[in-house]
Amino acid sequence: MKIYTKTGDEGNTSLIGGYRVSKSDLRIESYGTVDELNSWLGLIAEYAPKDRIAEIQHIQNQLFSVGAQLASKSSEQKRPFSAISSEDINELEHRIDYYEDLLPKMTHFILPGGSKASAQTHIARCVCRRAERIVVQLSRVDFVDKLLMVYLNRLSDYLFCLARAFTFWEEKDEIKWIPNT
Repeated sequence: MKIYTKTGDEGNTSLIGGYRVSKSDLRIESYGTVDELNSWLGLIAEYAPKDRIAEIQHIQNQLFSVGAQLASKSSEQKRPFSAISSEDINELEHRIDYYEDLLPKMTHFILPGGSKASAQTHIARCVCRRAERIVVQLSRVDFVDKLLMVYLNRLSDYLFCLARAFTFWEEKDEIKWIPNT
């Protein structure tokens, strides 16, 4: 299989099922942003403790499913992948609960940073929030499985907790936001 097809040279691309759309279509923007998020997670996994790498890679696999769902124009389309489910969302919630139990209670808002891994995880969190906003926009004009929006919302919370965990694991201080300083 060749990596280049020349079918997108005019600014259009294909969705799953063969629908042709502009590369500027919200659907393309949504799964492109999810792809960007997935790339950030690949970098973040490089910083993770060995016992957390599989957790991050599992989420990366789920993000491929999110992207594939977003590349599908209809809920009736046959899909060669598992759709995001409420169980996937519950799993994220359990991971968030784990980190909240592990980490010190927050007494202030925190600034992104504290360590390289934490700062980059906060960037991934922001990319996740952008993906969520684009998916919400898309849902206003075209079909989107509602569970995708919930999953992305929960994933950004997970990434916030993971960013805090990196600071904790590296025994560094979180940077508290002190207003008017």
